[in-house]
Amino acid sequence: MCELLALSSSHAEHLTFSLHTLAARGGQGMSTRDGWGVAFYQDVDVALFREPFAAGESELVRHLESHGPSTKLAISHIRHATRGAITLANTQPFARELGGRMHVFAHNGHLPGIENSEVLKPGPCRPIGQTDSELAFCALFARLSTLWAGDAVPSLDARVSLLAAFAADLRPLGPANFLYADGDALFAHGHRRIQGATGRIAPPGLWLLQRHCRAGDPAPDCDGGLAIGPGERTVVLIASVPLSTDGWRPLCEGELVVVRNGEVLAERRPT
Repeated sequence: MCELLALSSSHAEHLTFSLHTLAARGGQGMSTRDGWGVAFYQDVDVALFREPFAAGESELVRHLESHGPSTKLAISHIRHATRGAITLANTQPFARELGGRMHVFAHNGHLPGIENSEVLKPGPCRPIGQTDSELAFCALFARLSTLWAGDAVPSLDARVSLLAAFAADLRPLGPANFLYADGDALFAHGHRRIQGATGRIAPPGLWLLQRHCRAGDPAPDCDGGLAIGPGERTVVLIASVPLSTDGWRPLCEGELVVVRNGEVLAERRPT
């Protein structure tokens, strides 16, 4: 399956160790060799980097580890192709403008039948590639277009309700782990994924790590592998699997987590 990684921090950070660890899953002998991408938010815009080949062999990944932009919000994806050719158009994350800001989406799973769904209509949003993940983004984008029709940023409660309803419609089709950001907050939905060597499709689909770093703390003890700057800060990482040995918690099946500036704002589970 694909691999997901998101960062939310109170201060701008560099993705280094975590990006390298995720990229290794797209290297020699791994199944996720079909493309990679990362979106670094800079306020409401994003610097988006994508390539339709193995991340573990990418010079650009190595360059970003040492020279990539610092950011308070990032979403990364490594692809294992299940639908659609290995092309840039089918490489995640996907990003589109709405309401004067960039919206970014990445999905892990397989959604057979989404093109025939009566509740997940893409509306005027037309996919560029052929993946079920992009069809899911277009269906989400159609709902977001109504919510973001005004000049103001919609309330967080309204956005959480929309994302929770979207996730509930997505889950019956198949594994529906996704990351979505609108430049203000990060939304992560954990569902199911292939678990290790057993091949079982089961929860958890995502894991979360939160670190509260104090001034003077040594970076390796508080950051889970990020290049943390000096001073106090709070960092949240969300990934398909734990990227270090400490502190990660699994998201419950169907759980939606909302994060801003390294703080978890809301957690919603199916009733």
